[in-house]
Amino acid sequence: MDAKQFQKHTKISNEKLEMLKIWQNLLAHWNKRINLVANSTIYDFWLRHALDSWQIVERLPKECIRILDMGSGAGFPGLALGIALKNKPGTKIVLVEANGKKCNFLRTVIRELDLPAIAIQTRIENYEPDKTEAGFDVITARAFAPLSKLMEYSQPFWTNKTTAIFPKGESWADEVENAKNIFSFDLTTTPSQTSERATLLEITNTKIHNEHLK
Repeated sequence: MDAKQFQKHTKISNEKLEMLKIWQNLLAHWNKRINLVANSTIYDFWLRHALDSWQIVERLPKECIRILDMGSGAGFPGLALGIALKNKPGTKIVLVEANGKKCNFLRTVIRELDLPAIAIQTRIENYEPDKTEAGFDVITARAFAPLSKLMEYSQPFWTNKTTAIFPKGESWADEVENAKNIFSFDLTTTPSQTSERATLLEITNTKIHNEHLK
């Protein structure tokens, strides 16, 4: 998949496509010095990274303006969501990344594209959002941890209106079963646009089982 094919598939504007191209160029440049993504995937940016992230945009609730991206890495999907929602009033996307060099990359892209996002360098277990702000509408993470750990990490940031959207690979069903041993939740699955063995997990109404409460 190339940029034109990506645009045809997603129907995004020329403006947003250009922002994705700038991100791609920055990624290729920085990846020569620090390990942001596997070099082999740089050449498949539009399918492996851009589309795999952009498919989450189509699943966002209409009222969504506050998003938490855990373990952001090179910004997938957090930066993609920032590009998608750039002109939506009130949008704020928080990208939490423990690696300092990766966090500097995220801040560079955010600055270059003037995105409604911030990158915070810390482990997700240590992140404390501003107590004066409302909770997150959407929590997401890509290639970060098994579902049970994602559920654990995200617990402090849930409200009764929060939706978690996690892209998962071929072992997604096993991960769901393992997570159900600790949590109850409502689940919607959507086939991935990038792999027939992958899926998007949309989770709401999560609650930890009593026996696992600390």
